[in-house]
Amino acid sequence: MQEAARDIINLLLGCCSAFSATRQRRRRCVPCHATLVGPDTRRLTPSPGENNRPELITPLVQPLIGKETEERATRASIATHLRYPNGLPLKGTYNRDALDEAYARCGIITEDYAKTFYLGTKLMTPQKAKAIWAIYVWCRRTDELVDGPNASRITPAALDSWEHRLESLFEGRPYDAMDAALTDTVAHYPVSIQPFKDMIDGMRMDLTKARYCNFDELYDYCYKVAGTVGLMTTPVMGVDPQYKGPLEAVYRAALALGTANQLTNILRDVGEDAAQRNRIYVPLDELDQFGIQESEIISGNMFSPHTGLIDDRWERFMKYQISRARAYFADAEAGVDFLDSDARWPVWSALILYRQILDAIEANGYNNFTQRAYVKKWRKYGSLPVAFLRARMPLGLLKEAEGVTVSSRKSGPPRTTVP
Repeated sequence: MQEAARDIINLLLGCCSAFSATRQRRRRCVPCHATLVGPDTRRLTPSPGENNRPELITPLVQPLIGKETEERATRASIATHLRYPNGLPLKGTYNRDALDEAYARCGIITEDYAKTFYLGTKLMTPQKAKAIWAIYVWCRRTDELVDGPNASRITPAALDSWEHRLESLFEGRPYDAMDAALTDTVAHYPVSIQPFKDMIDGMRMDLTKARYCNFDELYDYCYKVAGTVGLMTTPVMGVDPQYKGPLEAVYRAALALGTANQLTNILRDVGEDAAQRNRIYVPLDELDQFGIQESEIISGNMFSPHTGLIDDRWERFMKYQISRARAYFADAEAGVDFLDSDARWPVWSALILYRQILDAIEANGYNNFTQRAYVKKWRKYGSLPVAFLRARMPLGLLKEAEGVTVSSRKSGPPRTTVP
């Protein structure tokens, strides 16, 4: 019985990643073998002479920052969802056995390197689970370009080549077996290419950027490494057939949960990022407004010399940051109920459990330099029935059926001011 309970915990904790955890912080994954990054030796190609190019819905390419980047991708994702509800019209013919083997490989990789995430996919239908594995593996391979064993040799030109390869697989011309699994996924689900392109842009940021001047810059990063996964996976998770409202509310919830989780990761790991990687993700202008120097973060010298406790400035700063993260969790709640029934429980579990990390930071006296915030097991167990009930009684869906308007506030930095 205790073993089964542990499995349920792992099953649901894994779905903390269903929207965003394929990329936690900037080193989102434990590096896997370099062979996952390189091409597979067997190429899967469609039958010759067939037209495999769908009319991809991709906005004009232009330099955008912050919420503008997200808005572009959200519009593209919703347009794709509406125009191709059953997936992109790719006409390539693939060997079914080889494709099944490709999906199996994706499942093995997902299980090996993200065990709880893999268990979380078991709450979904087999077809949805395979599609999520294919997306996860692509995200992982993309992440390893800048964080894996070959990262020192990766150049912007290499990322450009990876983006061209992405475009090919979305046109029905996958390069290798695992690319073919993703091609098959987008042929069955209305997945837009834009968030995948934006994640590659996030890798470009990882090559050069270790500081964020303001929240708009940080929001841009959070979207590219976490919100993108929400846009990729929402079409696979599906929308409840009873929901008749705009798709925007569903996609906004996915984006908000990705942002909330990423902000939580950043707040939890401030000390580790500064000490081990010389990275500061919290906005520099907000540090300045609270009278905190960049050098104090790098040195971890945010303790009062008189009491040994966290400096009052840092406590006030963290209270402000935590309140903003909680605002994004609240925004996410507005649309989770509209997901298909087999996706609601894992996503509600993710939201509730991950939000409790913020409580743990507070319980540690805002000390995220020498203490790591984590949610105690008894709290995790206690949260699961709550998540289950929320999933079984989707209040947002009930309100929508009763004609109550549900907010789909545009994503982006909340309109708050630093005290």
